[in-house]
Amino acid sequence: MAQDLRENRLFTYTSIHKEIDPINRRVLEELQRDPRLTMSELGRRIGMSSPAVTERVHRLEEAGVIRGYRLELNPAALGLPIAAYVRIRPNPGQLPKIAELARQIPEVVECHRVTGEDCFVLKVYIPAIEQLDRILDCFLLYGTTTTTIIQSSPVPLRPLPLPENSSGEE
Repeated sequence: MAQDLRENRLFTYTSIHKEIDPINRRVLEELQRDPRLTMSELGRRIGMSSPAVTERVHRLEEAGVIRGYRLELNPAALGLPIAAYVRIRPNPGQLPKIAELARQIPEVVECHRVTGEDCFVLKVYIPAIEQLDRILDCFLLYGTTTTTIIQSSPVPLRPLPLPENSSGEE
C-alpha cells in the first residue's frame, strides 16, 4: 500500500513556472538525489553539455525554483541529540516578539506561523532534556507553550515531489 502511494500520487499538480519542462524536471530530480553533482556530471546524466545544463540550472535559480543548496548535519553528532516541537500561543500584542525571539535563538531551527489555537510551531534541538526549560522560559515571557519531544522520525526530511510535466510529455 505505501509503495503504491509513492508511485501513484494522491494529488496531481503542475508548476506555476514555465521553466518546469521535461528536461528541467530531470535536472531537478538529479539535483534532489545529489545536490553536489558537478555540472559536467549532471549534463552527462541527462544527455546535455555542461554549459547547457549550467544555463538551465541558473535559470531555475533565478526563477526561484531552486532556492539554495543545503548541508544536512547530524544534530546528535554536534551535541544536540534531543529534538522537540514547541507550539506557542502568544499573549495579546506579543505576536511579533515571538518571531523575533525565535530568530535570535540558534537552537530554533524552524519557526512556522500556523492557523489554529496556537500561532507558532518551532522545531528546536537541545543537548539534554534538562535544558528544555531554558528555551521555554524565553518564550513564556510572551505566551504559553506546549512541547512535544520527537522520539523518532519514520519519514525523515526528503525532497519535495516534483510536479507532473506541464506539457504532458514524459
